[in-house]
Amino acid sequence: MTYDPDNIFAKILRDEIPSIRVYEDEATLVFMDIMPRAPGHVLVIPKTPARNILDASPEQMATVMATVQKLGHAVTKAFDADGVTIQQFNEAAGGQEVFHLHFHVLPRHLDVGLNPPRVMGDMDELQSNAAKIQAALG
Repeated sequence: MTYDPDNIFAKILRDEIPSIRVYEDEATLVFMDIMPRAPGHVLVIPKTPARNILDASPEQMATVMATVQKLGHAVTKAFDADGVTIQQFNEAAGGQEVFHLHFHVLPRHLDVGLNPPRVMGDMDELQSNAAKIQAALG
């Protein structure tokens, strides 16, 4: 399998598709998932091409995981969460739908289930949640 430079996340990186950006540094970008499974659900991606962990370089993995950890702390603080769920899928058989390496970071509360999959979020709420996370990042 090869990397497709026209995948939706590559287009987001090039600003060809709008997104609600939460954080970025030299190597990574974080934006709100438009179909959030929980309030504060963000996606962390590398800015360089990688289909998934099966072809990502050790450097890509290291930088992405550092950002995943940073956002795990931020969403936990922003949403007064009891914990955080990190999800990552590889290839179609593993549940991957967008073939650009990405990690889902979801703040979680005890006894609160996830929202159903594939349901569009409210854009105003997503903007508000992004602001909460940005404030928690300092």
